[in-house]
Amino acid sequence: MSRYPLTDLALSRRLERAEACANAAFVEARAALSPAVGAGWRDVGGAYVMFDGIGSPLTQSFGVALFAPASPDQLQGIEEYLGARGAEVVHEVSPIADPAILPILAARGYRPVELTSVLCRVLDPAQPSPDSGTPGLVARRIAPDETATWVETAAAGWGETPELAEFMRDFGGVTVRASRTHAFIAERDGVPIAAGAMHINEGVALLAGASTVPAGRRQGAQAALLAARLRYAADCGCDLAMMCAAPGSGSQRNAERRGFRMAYTRIKWGRGDALTREA
Repeated sequence: MSRYPLTDLALSRRLERAEACANAAFVEARAALSPAVGAGWRDVGGAYVMFDGIGSPLTQSFGVALFAPASPDQLQGIEEYLGARGAEVVHEVSPIADPAILPILAARGYRPVELTSVLCRVLDPAQPSPDSGTPGLVARRIAPDETATWVETAAAGWGETPELAEFMRDFGGVTVRASRTHAFIAERDGVPIAAGAMHINEGVALLAGASTVPAGRRQGAQAALLAARLRYAADCGCDLAMMCAAPGSGSQRNAERRGFRMAYTRIKWGRGDALTREA
């Protein structure tokens, strides 16, 4: 396998921009599907700020002080954009960003509210992806007429309560329609048991949205989905795959077992109601 890239400004810009573009594509799909939400996004001094409705986890910014020097004006522009829509202001800030952003955030009332492990893996088209190893288990990209099946499978995997299932059904319905986002499904003997998604941006494949229905767990479905997505990303010319997880979580450990390594730990900054919500 190719040598991993150094954890530096260039790598962080690639990874953060890939996630920002995935979020922007989602917001554009939301705007097309549900115009009343008023979803949209804007580039503010190199940072992408997204509005996906009040309370949406996608209503936030990516790339503050990463593509330009830290500036109160950049935060002011983001605050005005989200404030005009009645939304809380939340920033995902890379540790590789201009360190001068830290006192600026503190002076404006922001505090750390969440940590995220950002992991990456080099892709090599010449290296074969492992098979699932489980008879009857197949992971593949969905056909255009399978979007409803994918949405229901994803919702069943995440939906521990009826309310959460409905939220994930809505979320999945937008995800599967976002540009440059590819949906994958895992089947056991032809029955869908797991779902996952992947967004591609300038050679970086962002893996997200993986879930398994309760009856299909511990059968290797997620490993099969991961292999299928990595193989497809490499075939599309991507040289890097990335994913995000809670630090030290099972998701992070599983990713590391499959060739991902830590790039850095990202900090989410919020103020006001965001502090209470994340506590």
